Amino acid sequence: MDQRVDAAISFMNANLHRRLITVEIAQAVRLSPAHLRELFKRETGESPTRYRKQLQLERAKDLLETTFLSVKEVAASIGISSVSHFIANFEKHYGATPARYAQRSGKTTDAP
Repeated sequence: MDQRVDAAISFMNANLHRRLITVEIAQAVRLSPAHLRELFKRETGESPTRYRKQLQLERAKDLLETTFLSVKEVAASIGISSVSHFIANFEKHYGATPARYAQRSGKTTDAP
C-alpha cells in the first residue's frame, strides 16, 4: 500500500476522537484533497470519509466488547456527537444496536 495512504490511515486512527475533514487528512500527508481521495480510492477501494467511518465503527465495536463504557461514552470516544446517529450507523453496520451488541458480548451499557 502507498505509504501516504498508510500515513493517512494512521492519522485517522490517532484522531478518531475528533471530527476530521478530508482537507485536514490531506494536509497531514502533504497531498491535495483531490489527490488524497484519488489515491485512497485506488489503494483501499473506499473514500477517506467512508474508510474513517469504518474505523470509527470498528473502534466502537472493540470498546463495546472490552469496556463498560456507556453508548454515549463510546460515541464520544470515536468523535461522534450525535448518539442517535451513532446508534443508527452501528445498527446498520453490525445488525444490532450498540447496547444490544454489548449485551451479547457479556458487557452491559446504559441506554443512550
